[in-house]
Amino acid sequence: MATYTPKNILITGAAGFIASHVCNRLIRNYPDYKIVVLDKLDYCSNLKNLLPSKSSPNFKFVKGDVGSADLVNFLLITESIDTIMHFAAQTHVDNSFGNSFEFTKNNIYGTHVLLEACKVTGQIRRFIHVSTDEVYGETDEDAVVGNHEASQLLPTNPYSATKAGAEMLVMAYGRSYGLPVITTRGNNVYGPNQFPEKLIPKFILLAMQGKHLPIHGDGSNVRSYLYCEDVAEAFEVILHKGEVGHVYNIGTKKERRVIDVAKDICNLFSRDPDTSIKFVDNRPFNDQRYFLDDQKLNNLGWSEHTTWQEGLRKTMEWYTQNPDWWGDVSGALLPHPRMLMMPGGRHFDGSEEKDASYVSNNSNQTRMVIPVSKGSSSGSPRKPSLKFLIYGRTGWIGGLLGKLCEKQGISYEYGKGRLEDRSSLLSDIQNVRPTHVFNAAGVTGRPNVDWCESHKTETIRTNVTGTLTLADLCREHNLLMMNFATGCIFEYNAGHPEGSGIGFTEEDKPNFTGSYYSKTKAMVEELLKEYDNVCTLRVRMPISSDLNNPRNFITKISRYNKVVNIPNSMTVLDELLPISIEMAKRNLRGIWNFTNPGVVSHNEILEMYKNYINPDFTWVNFDLEEQAKVIVAPRSNNEMDASKLKNEFPELLPIKESLIKYVFEPNKRT
Repeated sequence: MATYTPKNILITGAAGFIASHVCNRLIRNYPDYKIVVLDKLDYCSNLKNLLPSKSSPNFKFVKGDVGSADLVNFLLITESIDTIMHFAAQTHVDNSFGNSFEFTKNNIYGTHVLLEACKVTGQIRRFIHVSTDEVYGETDEDAVVGNHEASQLLPTNPYSATKAGAEMLVMAYGRSYGLPVITTRGNNVYGPNQFPEKLIPKFILLAMQGKHLPIHGDGSNVRSYLYCEDVAEAFEVILHKGEVGHVYNIGTKKERRVIDVAKDICNLFSRDPDTSIKFVDNRPFNDQRYFLDDQKLNNLGWSEHTTWQEGLRKTMEWYTQNPDWWGDVSGALLPHPRMLMMPGGRHFDGSEEKDASYVSNNSNQTRMVIPVSKGSSSGSPRKPSLKFLIYGRTGWIGGLLGKLCEKQGISYEYGKGRLEDRSSLLSDIQNVRPTHVFNAAGVTGRPNVDWCESHKTETIRTNVTGTLTLADLCREHNLLMMNFATGCIFEYNAGHPEGSGIGFTEEDKPNFTGSYYSKTKAMVEELLKEYDNVCTLRVRMPISSDLNNPRNFITKISRYNKVVNIPNSMTVLDELLPISIEMAKRNLRGIWNFTNPGVVSHNEILEMYKNYINPDFTWVNFDLEEQAKVIVAPRSNNEMDASKLKNEFPELLPIKESLIKYVFEPNKRT
């Protein structure tokens, strides 16, 4: 039997339960393999799961989403990835009944992005796709032979349907493009580190707290359970011995009714099952039994080693020793949890009745990501609390907005939907119920706007279609949308000559079409004029006090070999982003030049950089003709008239004064 030896492995979803055990095992057993792990740190992920690997020289963690095509392509190329083990997915069936679109986005679209990246880069020698036994659907109660790898797929719930759909994509890419794919379908897994929405850790934690163990229906449903380390070993075997194009079941013949699992856990804690177990409403549909034929994997040399009694005892001991591993998980311990799947947070959506048997009486619990700020003293009339829905969580401005909300005690949540997907945006609005929507999402190009020249469809989809979709939904729901736009839609001309002090006003028509990025932003700005619920903020060459941020204009030009020397209007985010929040509070609308008054040249900024930051810094200038030889699309240069914003906020500083106060003084080196 030929064996496969990888060099550089990408493991998706590696901060999750199963993948973390696989990652830690490979790091431990194969120091010559480089392991790159990708995880967006969703509600059921935890970096602590990867602590055994953290200090290893062959381990690298990247926070990101498999749905980001740019990131995935970048990782495959820069890390020379030859093997992918794709675990990332939304997996909890209860969640899929309440938020099925999230499952489609993660499980199908995310898989598709990975496959397309593999096709484009052409360097992948193994793609191991992790699926589930649930794609087979129910097994007959009297069946003595389990589903084998060629059995028909008959999923019965939204979760398993998305996993089956992802499998079809994997198979299609294997056949159409010759990708070396392998698929696994596994039984239930349990053990340390598992997020307690799943049956066994949920029951253990509830038993530890002396609470009832809720069982769906009558508890007769049958499941097969494998201990996590046995499953990690199965993936180790499949990685090295699995045949391309094949499917492998990871299963066990040992089955248990849910009621028996609950009784075994009661016995571990010396509790009476008759008084500790509580029967609750069943799921909309609850498969009676999943049963697998695992002979094919056995033929590769794998078999389970951990007995049920031993595995359950190890799991119980781990949770009793690590009760706070996941923080506040009261929402997951409900009989029918509906986790909101917010990266970095664990919340329930409030659709469940807060049964005192399952939710602790903690007055500090809140559905918000950020606690609502305390109101005025009792007896005084209270204004409606602000709640912002922000798009652009992974972007620079979007991230800064979240930090500002935390600082000001404003409740906020980041939107999970994609701008071009109307239904997902509607779901965000209905779930979050914001008072204002901030749109800081958009395609600007990586590493710069030249990217947009070769990705025009993607640029239109987000910058035009997506922005209009969000504005339209906000109008339907009587919401003000604060839209971060760009001033890179103007170019110095005869009416606004360089150095004249005559800036483009909010009423001027865009005149710069040199880059496709600018074209889309000018296009959508014109269309948004028809929406009276939108406040458009034209940002220009954004700058912040974080001089380590590669998106910072100062950081960019300080790293260039040569720079042009042209005066421009610019936006100091440290001063202006708090103003955007105040503008929302004041219910301001229309178009605003969102820049500091006046202009500053590249050389003036670099001179400040030299004086305040690095006295040894030097730079070289070149003209626009020389610049044109090293860029794809021309760049906009202009002066914006900020008098409208200055009249509304008289304290607004001129650009050079703002740079000194907010950027250079705080970073001054003595």
